Amino acid sequence: MSITVGFDTSNYTTSAAVLDTSDMSVRNVKRLLPVKDGERGLRQSDAVFLHTKALPEIMEEAFEGIDRVDACGCSCAPRLVQGSYMPCFLVGMNAAAAFSHGAGCELFMTSHQIGHILAALFSCGRLDLIKGDKPFAAFHVSGGTTDLLLCTPDKEHNARIERIGGSSDLNAGQAIDRCGVRLGLSFPCGAELERLAEQSHTQFAIRPVVKGLYCSLSGIENKCMKLMDSGYDKCDVAKFCIDSVCASVEGLTKALLEKYNAIEIIYAGGVMSNRSIRAKLSQYGSFASPELSSDNAVGTAVYAALRKGLI
Repeated sequence: MSITVGFDTSNYTTSAAVLDTSDMSVRNVKRLLPVKDGERGLRQSDAVFLHTKALPEIMEEAFEGIDRVDACGCSCAPRLVQGSYMPCFLVGMNAAAAFSHGAGCELFMTSHQIGHILAALFSCGRLDLIKGDKPFAAFHVSGGTTDLLLCTPDKEHNARIERIGGSSDLNAGQAIDRCGVRLGLSFPCGAELERLAEQSHTQFAIRPVVKGLYCSLSGIENKCMKLMDSGYDKCDVAKFCIDSVCASVEGLTKALLEKYNAIEIIYAGGVMSNRSIRAKLSQYGSFASPELSSDNAVGTAVYAALRKGLI
């Protein structure tokens, strides 16, 4: 039996995970950071404090009963590109470094983005893509990212990531959160907006702004506000917002398949946990489970296992 653990302290979620490679089972423990009503985010200083406060309890629950660890993984930055940095990841990095030293195991650091991709591959049973010799595509769609990525298997980082498309302005999760806050929902708004949208039976004719492998999402917020001003029910506005995001990602997907033919596609990130988006786009590719679409540390535990040669 081989055990790896993972840490991830993203902008809004404190996470720790355990992977047992003997049966590929995971223990995934995470907690959303609290955001005050009416606000659309957290300052990094507040996120660091809240992660520092929450992580010991998260670790205690996640690592209970584990007496031997073979490798440890953590996210160290949003992306593996120069200049990608957020202070909140320092909390998970420091905890992982201390934990790995105490456990006497090797520490492997990667990006939050690669963690998302690996969690998705693990969840949908497609880790073969990361161990193969052909590139595959991954959509990473969240509050901080709307990226279309070309992923090439790579021994050093498991995958060499190249951004080939995505949003040219606003991120999908930002559009959802801004609409949700305007509707009086709690930030982050994805889950509440989804439940609200499911009450609507209105059909909208949506024309996404897609040029090649890039889309524009900046107009969604203004269109949602116009619907509110025109007297549409809140559930209709919520549905329009989600349908607009879905139409944009579908437009990018079709453009991707036209350019790269039969390339395998993975959808990752918190926005991709939405049920209606999953139902619409599942014909094109594979999705993580909703639990592993949103921020989690499972991907970093999988990363450590891959780097250690345990899977």
